[in-house]
Order: sequence, then structure tokens, then C-alpha cells
Amino acid sequence: MLELRAGNVVLRSIHDGELDVLYEERKRSPFRVGEPDRDALRQRIEHSGDWREGLLDLAVEVDGRLIGTVGARTSGRFWPPGVCEIGIELFEAERGKGYGSEAVRVFAEWLLEHGYPRVQATTDVANTPMRRVFEKLGWRFEGVLHAFMPMDSGRADYALYALTSD
Repeated sequence: MLELRAGNVVLRSIHDGELDVLYEERKRSPFRVGEPDRDALRQRIEHSGDWREGLLDLAVEVDGRLIGTVGARTSGRFWPPGVCEIGIELFEAERGKGYGSEAVRVFAEWLLEHGYPRVQATTDVANTPMRRVFEKLGWRFEGVLHAFMPMDSGRADYALYALTSD
């Protein structure tokens, strides 16, 4: 199973016993779209740590505590070959402590070193903290995807960032 470390941040498989915590945190997330699907989350946890159908899901752990998840979607699902999109969800109480930056950094570096010359991510244009993470880590801002993400209140504009191996 895949395990990545950066300082006190560990990216590892999600444990079966963490389903309830992840489900409850996703229900509270201001960035969610609709209600979380408990069964879909359970299936993703079962395959966490292994590439499966173009998906890789990992837990973000600090000091032995689960604080969120990070994941990748690859070309077989959405993008041209060699492109990988990542996403991160940190529990609200853990945001702003630098853990997300470390998780994104080590995960993107690992992907670049393992056959993905382009790693990209999107975030709501209003999510200034996440945009600062990408900029701090040297990701290139590539533009705005207008009316991109369906939300309960309509469709949100999303900012696209990328990191490439060249």
C-alpha cells in the first residue's frame, strides 16, 4: 500500500473504521455538492491506497489523527494520457495549519515522479486559502472555468491550476 510522508503529514490508505468520521465531515463541508453518498464513500475506502478505475484515494493523517483526504483522478476517466487531477478535503478544524500545503506538495511530487507529467486541480474562485496553497507551491494559474461546478445555489466559477514536469 502507498504511504507518503512530508514532515508530520502522512498520506496513507483510508481505514474502514474511518467511514463515519469522513461521512460526517463531508456532510458539514461548505464545499460539497449535494448530500454525500455513504455507499459510494464506503466503496472508495475499500480500494483506498490502490489505483482503481483511474482513482486513487488516500487519508491525510497528522500525529496519528485523520484530518482529511486527498485523491487523484487519471486519464482513464477524465483527462488525456499523462494528466492527473487532484483534490483535497481537510476537516474544517485542520485548515490553515499548513497540512494541506504539505499534502498537496508531496502528493503532486509523487505523481510527477510516477508517470504524470501534468498534475492539475481546480477550486472555487472564492476559495482564497486553497488558491494561495497552489500559488505558494509554484502551480501555474491557467484560467477560470465559468459556471463549472453545480452548487445548491447555482453554478460556481472555478480556478484551474497546474504543475508540470517541464
